[in-house]
Amino acid sequence: MKHIATFLTLFFVTLTAGNIASVAQVSGDRYVGYYYPAPQRIEVYCARVSPLADVDKKRRVGFIIGIKSGMTRQSYESPYAVFSKGGLAEKLLIISKRDGHLDTVYRARALLADLSTSARSTPVFTKTGAAEELTFLDLITMLGFRSVTLSDGNNFAHQVLLLQPENEKCKKM
Repeated sequence: MKHIATFLTLFFVTLTAGNIASVAQVSGDRYVGYYYPAPQRIEVYCARVSPLADVDKKRRVGFIIGIKSGMTRQSYESPYAVFSKGGLAEKLLIISKRDGHLDTVYRARALLADLSTSARSTPVFTKTGAAEELTFLDLITMLGFRSVTLSDGNNFAHQVLLLQPENEKCKKM
């Protein structure tokens, strides 16, 4: 019996240490473990456009409200929850509400591609004169978002960090 207790203690200490390490990998992301697991992959996206001059938290929250409004007008319930987090609402989260959605990096990227198609018809994109070359990631960068995280709400998460064209990392690419 003593050996089982020792084993269980070591098991839980190891498990807890592993969880702490996972959270530490995504330093500064307090939403890991609450809204989504630690991302298996974090990508960097160099946007082709800079944020709009008048972009702020209110505009980002308004964007989310617009998305939610469109989702409620659908004849079916959306399989995703879309919301922003962070003090300035700069983190966009897209979390699946159903099993089998957003559970691979390929499905996450496919959703982003789908959202790009919709974004190209927005007035802010059509004003650029290059809407067909821009993506959803460019749109949310224009709105001042700094990251987007997509998750199945269970085991999988994919995060994209959004960099402005002026960022030194983007100039080297």
